Amino acid sequence: MEISINPKPEQISKVLKALPHDREIVMLNLLQFNDLANYPSREGGPASGQDAYQQYGAKALPFLAKAGASIIWSGKAIGTLIAPDGESWDKVLMVKYPSIQAFVSMVMDPEYQAITHHRTAALANARLIATFEDGES
Repeated sequence: MEISINPKPEQISKVLKALPHDREIVMLNLLQFNDLANYPSREGGPASGQDAYQQYGAKALPFLAKAGASIIWSGKAIGTLIAPDGESWDKVLMVKYPSIQAFVSMVMDPEYQAITHHRTAALANARLIATFEDGES
């Protein structure tokens, strides 16, 4: 399984071109935590990956509010029924943004970027999937 934690600029650019700019989007987060947070220095102190992510989440809430975003669902992942061998997730999170621009503005904010080291330290692997309602069933 390929390890991915932070978005790459080329991935953001591709999504920006593919998504309508005037529609709400929902970001599907699949999160796998480190047993111990992987801080590059002792700055974060000894903490579990889940604790470091909770710290990131608490600090991220004002940025979500400023972007007009809201957490619409959060839950513990129990197991995968259809997935490659060895792929597992600890948490699933869905966040609604008024537009892809609102999301990009948030993640590009230098003050937001200053807190993302908690997210990076927390995660062993992640997926962030941009979605929008298509009206099909």
